[in-house]
Order: sequence, then C-alpha cells, then structure tokens
Amino acid sequence: QVQLVESGGGLVQAGGSLRLACAASGRTLSSSGVGWFRQAPGKEREFVAGMTWSGDRTSYADSVKGRFTISRDNVKNTVYLQMNSLKSEDTAVYYCAAGGVRRTVVRLNPNDYPYWGQGTQVTVSS
Repeated sequence: QVQLVESGGGLVQAGGSLRLACAASGRTLSSSGVGWFRQAPGKEREFVAGMTWSGDRTSYADSVKGRFTISRDNVKNTVYLQMNSLKSEDTAVYYCAAGGVRRTVVRLNPNDYPYWGQGTQVTVSS
C-alpha cells in the first residue's frame, strides 16, 4: 500500500509559479509510474503530466506543455510538479497518483492509477 500526500498548493497571481510535491510512504515509488491530475469545479478529473517508473518518458497535456515539468526524486520518494507561467484556467485541485510496476508508457487515464493523494488546491488570480 502506498500513501501519497501533496503539498505546495496555494494562491498565486497569473504569470507566477508554484512547485507541488507529492511525498510517498508505505512503499517506494521508484518502480511505479506517477502522474499529476487536476479537477476544476464542475469538470472531470484531467491528466496533467506523467512519468514512467524509470523517468525516461514523460507526457504532458497540451494545455500545460512548455509551462509545467514533472520530476521525481527516488531518494526522497517524492514526485514534483513545477508550474510556471500560471494562468487562471490552471485553477483546480491537483492530485498526484501512482501505479503500475515498471510501467514503460505514461498512462493518461486516471483509472490506471490505484494510489491517490488527497489533493492540493491551486488558485491562480487574474
């Protein structure tokens, strides 16, 4: 079993930056695929960014390409999402997810991730 805890959310002005962190406990994430998703009020949960277990492949939603970067630190058992040039439409609850031992492709469907954090709110003011 893996427990995931996100942190780093908050209120930021448009054009600003935030770095989200997702700390794992209970089991190492080093062999798991990881992803970040977000959900805005009244909308479905959507894929934001993901990385394979080895870190050799990443994938981003078109809406965040060039602005967001996913990374991982296997020593700290933590996954990060660096968010730059934030826009008001990035406002949402952000969730980290993990799953799939030694997955070699990034999965975009939230149903492919069995482990989830509780979410952290990101609000971008225009």
